Amino acid sequence: MVFEHIERYGDHEQIVFFHEPSVNLKGIIAIHSTTLGPALGGCRMWPYASEKEALVDVLKLSRGMTYKAAAAGLEQGGGKSVIIYDPKNKTPELFKAFGRFINSLNGAYITAEDVGTSVEDMRYIRESTPFVTGLPEKLGGSGDPSPFTAQSTLVGMKAAVAHKLKQNSLKDLKVAIQGMGHVGVYLAKYLLEEGCQLSISDIFEKKVLQFKEKHPQVKIVHHEKIYDEECDVFSPCALGAVINPKTLKRLKCSIIAGAANNQLDTSETEDIIRERSILYAPDFVINAGGVISVFVESKGRYSKEEVQDRISNIYNVLKEIFSISEKDGKNATDVAIDIADKRIKEKC
Repeated sequence: MVFEHIERYGDHEQIVFFHEPSVNLKGIIAIHSTTLGPALGGCRMWPYASEKEALVDVLKLSRGMTYKAAAAGLEQGGGKSVIIYDPKNKTPELFKAFGRFINSLNGAYITAEDVGTSVEDMRYIRESTPFVTGLPEKLGGSGDPSPFTAQSTLVGMKAAVAHKLKQNSLKDLKVAIQGMGHVGVYLAKYLLEEGCQLSISDIFEKKVLQFKEKHPQVKIVHHEKIYDEECDVFSPCALGAVINPKTLKRLKCSIIAGAANNQLDTSETEDIIRERSILYAPDFVINAGGVISVFVESKGRYSKEEVQDRISNIYNVLKEIFSISEKDGKNATDVAIDIADKRIKEKC
């Protein structure tokens, strides 16, 4: 069963299962590709219902990181790690032990924060290995990558609006954000600055209420009803697989452009998206801002100017993807993968 999942989700170079009972550490590191450079990808901590669920998640996420890096023009490969644990109970000792497992891979995999982990957690990993990014700024790191992920999502949204709606401004557009975690909050702030009308939702009511308290102009929508919200742009910024045939029937938007990874339940769902004349911005292209930031940090000479320049180029990458998709009648994700694969093959 394990090998069936591995074969289904791509030709991974290495998959490592790790377990340290003394600190309740159990998880998986998946290295999808190191053709363009060391595999870089965040560490996700989540109380997965099963080891199978964790394996499928890390395989899909690591593969996506390869395409994300290649499409963004980064000299790095794709990898990911997952820790099967409730982040509410995490400890410094757990992350120090995780760092030792990373160190045993001799630089083939470099980690960073992701869902369930934080900048401070990276500091504890750093005590056991140098192969970690997203460190606190006081330690010379890039800090929280969330603002950069939100920035690239904003840039990608502008590219989608320019292509689909023929507008160079987001002013007065209606955007529905699903998920008000770190990235969702930053994106919402940026969109308000652009003059957008926002509807926001999250499974945790406290998050949307806290945001509305500071920004009373936003509309709160129950997390089960966000798919029914009339909007120009639907922006998934929570977990993956939220766009599927059932939810797609309910969407009332022209564009899907969000920061979440693996937004589509299956690749076939994008066929339905195109049939409905909805423009989809491939998630691994539009949400590359965070990995761009930690990539620049990993080179040892962090520059916010370089990060911003690379993020700005996502606009051009997506405009090219949309144009080819429209001209050739191909799904945008397939076009993006073709571009990424071409760059990887040229390196081989």
